[in-house]
Amino acid sequence: MKTKLIDWPTFIGALFLLLAVTIPLVLFPEAGKKFVGDANSFLTGNFGVLYMVMGLSVFAFLVYVAFSKNGQIKLGDEGEKPEFNTFSWAAMLFAAGIGSSILYWGTIEWAFYYQGPPFGLTPESKEAIRWASAYGMFHWGPIAWAIYTLPALPIAYFYYVRKKPVLKISEACRPVLGDRVDGLLGTVIDVLFMFGLLGGAGTTLALGTPMIAQGVTDLTGLPANLGLKAGIMLLCTIIFAISAYSGLKRGIKILSDINLWLALFILAFMFIFGPTRFISETTVNGIGIMADNFFKMATWLEPFGNLNQFNETDFPESWTIFYWAWWLVYAPFVGLFVARISRGRTIRQMVLGTMIYGTIGCILFFGIMGNFGLYLQLTGSFDVVGFMDANGTPATIIEIINQLPLAKLMVLLFTILAIIFLATTFDSSSYILASVVQKNVEGEPLRWNRLFWAFSLCLMPLVLMFLGGLDTLQTASIVGGFPLLFIMFLLAWSFIKASNRDIRASDDYESPTIHIKRWKKRPKKRKRSALEALEDVKQKE
Repeated sequence: MKTKLIDWPTFIGALFLLLAVTIPLVLFPEAGKKFVGDANSFLTGNFGVLYMVMGLSVFAFLVYVAFSKNGQIKLGDEGEKPEFNTFSWAAMLFAAGIGSSILYWGTIEWAFYYQGPPFGLTPESKEAIRWASAYGMFHWGPIAWAIYTLPALPIAYFYYVRKKPVLKISEACRPVLGDRVDGLLGTVIDVLFMFGLLGGAGTTLALGTPMIAQGVTDLTGLPANLGLKAGIMLLCTIIFAISAYSGLKRGIKILSDINLWLALFILAFMFIFGPTRFISETTVNGIGIMADNFFKMATWLEPFGNLNQFNETDFPESWTIFYWAWWLVYAPFVGLFVARISRGRTIRQMVLGTMIYGTIGCILFFGIMGNFGLYLQLTGSFDVVGFMDANGTPATIIEIINQLPLAKLMVLLFTILAIIFLATTFDSSSYILASVVQKNVEGEPLRWNRLFWAFSLCLMPLVLMFLGGLDTLQTASIVGGFPLLFIMFLLAWSFIKASNRDIRASDDYESPTIHIKRWKKRPKKRKRSALEALEDVKQKE
């Protein structure tokens, strides 16, 4: 029976943990919110340095892997072409890793830095403006995509090189943990990953649903109440359930392609018909600030913040550490998905492609959408900050889009894009959740399994949205994802240990299980002696 393919301890364990967190939040919302908030403050305040070190270390490790002999390993059989063309591959990994959150933060994140800048700068000053256009690119840039990419290394290696049809985080830790991954320890690793993903989905819904509701309100006049938000959430669920049910090539790929084309159209329209010179110059300037201060931004903490004589903020905890924790929660999922769609590519292509395409995509959103809003603020065309203080962030985002020519058409396209972005993230999530709870995945996960997790992704956030506890689930997932800090280390160690062992297994680096492109030096010709040359002449005569 097909139910025998299901890893029931992982399946039931993930549901049990989600219910164990959700039900108390439903029954005791205030106490639960306080407890989760205190736990989050404790972890980010006392162990924030671990997140910062993890982010920079993962980035450095992946750059090393990409340009080492390990980076030349082919994911698949020798001579095999990539399963998906570069455009579709980039579209799927970007849509899965970002979701509608890029529309939310890409448009408005600069406003928070403008009012509460880093490094103790004066709010709304010239320096604050410069950093406001750069810090979003940093938070959604190379380190974010490096955190996403790391889990893909061992997972893709075992799936395509060692031909093990298992898409599990625990399986990727086998070179280090051995057969212990077949028992309770492996189940705990997979359950923690699934809980983090389910909670991280709540974060995406918490940001995306109100923004979509505001777009619908702007177009139809309907109030953005809980009923409208619930309807939007159910609509997105139906879309990504159909997509997940259709499979990777017929559903997720097509939806991701549509998503990317629509996003490129909106960005191009805003760039051409908006303040083109300001957007281009501010974007390039922001890239320069980020590149020039990359290590400063990646290591900046406030160690003197608790001392009375120092007037410092909680910027690192509120932004950089929070973002690294958020990426960490999503990392195993995105890594699993990137691994699944990277057949036929080398490790180097997968690593550099994910980090480069992902970073470029985010820079485009922050550079065009974010700097368009900043331009409106600085020129006085629209008081973004004042409107946000009075009406909230989702309404402000839609009002920024309303400042474009053909405003209603652009709001409509923006709202549709947000719905598709939300759906592409969730169809990828349900696909991977279904893969994790199966003992092996030959081709596609079971369809009923995909549908089950598609609706499970929506059910709990929907309940908590009505109770006002969606932000608490988001925070709880970040707290629950703390052990992933150490699992990331295990994943890196596992990949290096397994790939190096296989590379050393053959003197000429050629074997049935590993394919590496090498350039062998030609042996130098030995100089002949005069006697040997004389013998050659005699033979010719």
